[in-house]
Amino acid sequence: MSQQVILFDINETVLDLASLKPKFQHYFGDELHMSTWFAMLLHSSTVCVTTSVRSDFKSLARAALLSLAGRVQVSLSSESIDEILATFAQLAAHDDIVPAMQKLRQAGFKLVALSNSSLALLNAQLTNAGIITLFDEVISVETAATFKPAAAAYQLALNQLNVPAHQTRLVAAHDWDTHGALCAGLHGAFVDRLASPYHPLYKKPDIMARSMIEVADQIIKL
Repeated sequence: MSQQVILFDINETVLDLASLKPKFQHYFGDELHMSTWFAMLLHSSTVCVTTSVRSDFKSLARAALLSLAGRVQVSLSSESIDEILATFAQLAAHDDIVPAMQKLRQAGFKLVALSNSSLALLNAQLTNAGIITLFDEVISVETAATFKPAAAAYQLALNQLNVPAHQTRLVAAHDWDTHGALCAGLHGAFVDRLASPYHPLYKKPDIMARSMIEVADQIIKL
């Protein structure tokens, strides 16, 4: 077993963001704005990393909502924002998560959650989704004052787990996250949740699949 530890990105990879769509339909008039908001959130976290601005995922999520509301000329109250963000803690797991993780656990892998979300939010998300017991450890990048895909985010996990990069694999539905892990010396696995092309300039992992069960099967076979 060349990779003993499997890190899982959480938002969109493990948890389905679809639960947020009704909120965006209600407040923004179009559920498709949910994807725009999440992309803006990820963009701002990357800007914070590259310009050494210290922040947290919740603050950036709130700022992204306000920015999006301004763009589409929607007025959002503080209470409305709180309601949208509260749904972020109530996301359901994708249908393929439990069987895939059970396969990996039975094969002897250590399974770890690694997220840009705060530790409090991350624990709430996994608990509410009913899957927290499937993880051996839960790690938030907030203690390193950074966000993925910065190398420091992955190194935080390696240090906390006391495991070398070459024995660790990140599973993510984001090509930028997979690329970041590969650049940090980890192995990677990309699960294509959105049926979008993998970025041609990013490093490609040796595992790419359309479902988490396929990812698990390929990991076990290596």
